Amino acid sequence: MSLRPPDTEIPLVNDYGNFPTQPLPIQRPTRPESFTGVRAHGRSESAGVARAGGLVAMAGIVSRATGFVRTLVVAGVLGTAAVGDAYNGVNNLPNMVYELLLGGVLASAVLPLLTRARRHGRRHSREFTQRVLVAAGLALVAVTVATVLCAPVLVRVFVAAPDQRRLATWLAYLLLPQIFFYGVTVVVSAVLNVRDSFAAAAWAPVVNNVIVGLTCGVFVALPGPVTLTPATMTTAQLLTLGIGTTAGIAGQAVWVLEALRRTGFRWSWRVRPLPYTWRPVRAGMPILAWLVVYAAISQIGVSVTMRVAFDHGGVSIYTYAELLFQVPYGILAASLLTVLMPRISRAAALGHHRAVIADLSRGARYLATGLIPAAMASSLLGPSFVALVFTGRVDAEATRLIGVAVACSAFGLVPFALVMLQMRILYAYNDTRTPTLINVVMVGTKVAALAVTAWLCTGPAVIVMLSVSGSLAYTVGAVAGQLLLRRRFGLLGFTAVAATVHRVAWATAAAAAATLGAITLSHTVIHTPTLERVAGLGAGAAAGLAIFLLTARLIGISELRSIRAVLARA
Repeated sequence: MSLRPPDTEIPLVNDYGNFPTQPLPIQRPTRPESFTGVRAHGRSESAGVARAGGLVAMAGIVSRATGFVRTLVVAGVLGTAAVGDAYNGVNNLPNMVYELLLGGVLASAVLPLLTRARRHGRRHSREFTQRVLVAAGLALVAVTVATVLCAPVLVRVFVAAPDQRRLATWLAYLLLPQIFFYGVTVVVSAVLNVRDSFAAAAWAPVVNNVIVGLTCGVFVALPGPVTLTPATMTTAQLLTLGIGTTAGIAGQAVWVLEALRRTGFRWSWRVRPLPYTWRPVRAGMPILAWLVVYAAISQIGVSVTMRVAFDHGGVSIYTYAELLFQVPYGILAASLLTVLMPRISRAAALGHHRAVIADLSRGARYLATGLIPAAMASSLLGPSFVALVFTGRVDAEATRLIGVAVACSAFGLVPFALVMLQMRILYAYNDTRTPTLINVVMVGTKVAALAVTAWLCTGPAVIVMLSVSGSLAYTVGAVAGQLLLRRRFGLLGFTAVAATVHRVAWATAAAAAATLGAITLSHTVIHTPTLERVAGLGAGAAAGLAIFLLTARLIGISELRSIRAVLARA
């Protein structure tokens, strides 16, 4: 449904997608009734969000489930020692370089640009999209080639041990080409989202998870040393691991390209690379500088984190804890934000600021309702769950640290999701300066926390703090984002959010008490370790969920109905 009032459309871009050189004033409707249609169709919009969110949520659930299986397989095959740390550390390099040089631009600038181009008609939108794809492809090729050539330098920054550095360097040559495929996936996913096609991109990670799982199966079948170390790893094992992992990311890109073709989009090979591809690049130039600063600041935080992790032998532990931390967000929050972003971009482009603020408030309420109880469950059940699934795959101490890291960092789930929502609001208005300021605060908080911990503590405490420092940063960032948004937009409708958080907190407290009671009873009655964990997890999860839903019904948490609608449609 279009949010455009019939008499208030003001072009935000010219025929080539260029932004005005002066900032646009806030455009308000000239007639109060121009928002009546939005309110009158609120129910149908909610149904649309539920339908689209249900598809994305289903994909998110399958993606996270297969991703978790992939994580267990990789952990079982490589462990958490030198080889596992080298693989997990180097596998982060493509993400780091991509985010530093291109990720912020592609992920944050492309969607609003494509949304605005779509307002100028189907033909203009198609041609502009083709030019964006050409420009992105050329930039990705250049960055990928340059980064692969610099692989030894990148590895030397993080890895000190000679044997581990040699292995990491060879892995970097094989894994850094992922940068190109990451970029293709992001840009094509943005095109799909603008066309209101959400599920295809959400299913793409499943392709990666399956390919990496098969790669690990081939790795195990290869002849090799009894004890896997950087010095004993064979060439066949190295090539299988590196090429198979990159093939997983390439599979994602192929998946979304095929999904785009199925929407009816046809590539025109007559689009000349230059000078036409410069037009979408020029359209993004006003926001490029701050995005580059944002990405550079982010990579300072990532670089410090990875160096501390390598120095304390905690790269794999940190990686697995972060993956588990992301599971509730990926299932409950990412699907909602994916569906809301095109709506927010359209409303912002048309100057419907009240619609944007309404989506901000709605999104914050839904996120709080889903993630506050999820954070409680991660804190109370996380260590037992980690012990159950990782025991036998990694050593006992690593398993314990993964569980402790998950439990101690769970408080950052809601702030993390809220920061992501705030960033989307700001990027919808092509404001890249404010997110950069928020990021400065977050990275500063994380680096300071890690510096203090590394100075005062040693060993396990530092490894656990790798995860906890991230949650601290998200919390500070969410507060800073709220203050900056309030300063810019005025009232944000967060009285309703506070009321929802209050009700959800009471229901979660009751559920936590029930969960602890069930866990304690299980530990008292059962004395076999594995059976005790299974019983504690099952009884604790069942008791907590039942009490939460009962208390929520008694208190009256209306947002649960919308979340249930999303899950029911999934």
